[in-house]
Amino acid sequence: MRKKIMAAVLAAALTVSAAACGNSGEEKSDAGKETHESAGEETEIQVFIAASLNTVMTEIAEKYNESHPDVKITFNADSSGTLLTQIREGYECDLFFSAAQKQMDDLEADGLMAEGTRADVVNNQVVVVTLKGSGTKVTGLENLGDAQSIALAGGSVPVGRYTRQALISLGMLPDGGDPAAITTREVSEALGGVEISEQDNVSKVLTAVAEGSCEVGTTYYSDTYGYEEDLDILEKVSYDLTGDVIYPVARVINEEADEAQTDAAEDFRKYILSDEAKEIFEAYYFDTDV
Repeated sequence: MRKKIMAAVLAAALTVSAAACGNSGEEKSDAGKETHESAGEETEIQVFIAASLNTVMTEIAEKYNESHPDVKITFNADSSGTLLTQIREGYECDLFFSAAQKQMDDLEADGLMAEGTRADVVNNQVVVVTLKGSGTKVTGLENLGDAQSIALAGGSVPVGRYTRQALISLGMLPDGGDPAAITTREVSEALGGVEISEQDNVSKVLTAVAEGSCEVGTTYYSDTYGYEEDLDILEKVSYDLTGDVIYPVARVINEEADEAQTDAAEDFRKYILSDEAKEIFEAYYFDTDV
């Protein structure tokens, strides 16, 4: 119960009602719907999502809830690294939707993943952005050091790791280890001492640029949805530099969950993989061809 309370408090602002039955690839699963409707009771599931998924997953949950009103989905949105740490610490979680494979690999290695539930959902792309009219000299990663200030996610945050990997691929950072281990100070020194504001998730990077606190930043293409009038994309960073930016989902082993909660989590996982959900992801600039 203590763990349930911690998770609920952490995610209270991101609570969205949704439902327990959805599509599994090409087929719809109605078993969960029948179970919950016959019971007539609300089931709550905890869904941990990468910060860059917050907007799109809110709409997906709302769409899901139109026909499945008796499952309440509580979202906890943050960096994938932070979410993994919380799961390891015992926060109650039913589904984990990560912005990188590394955190999902670690979840599986820890024995916290329900067998056979891992699936790749979408691909994203790192972009370099600036506020419209900023007058920046930066045109992309190769002259990132020409900025007066940069918003950059920490190395444990997937977008921060992807950015560091791209800089390694360009020869701007030294190779020879985990990109996530390269500190913000080391990045700054490699770029000639430019001021870098380290952020602990991708949404905060976007906010720092959109509010004009930092001249440029690296975020995801999907995060620019709704900011088309405010931001300029200076570069869409090639997958050759970052590697694929795949988002996997999996059901987490939740020892506190009853059968109805487990069924609801599985049904929603299947809905995330459905054709209906793919249309929503694509509308928010995610690539579903994974």
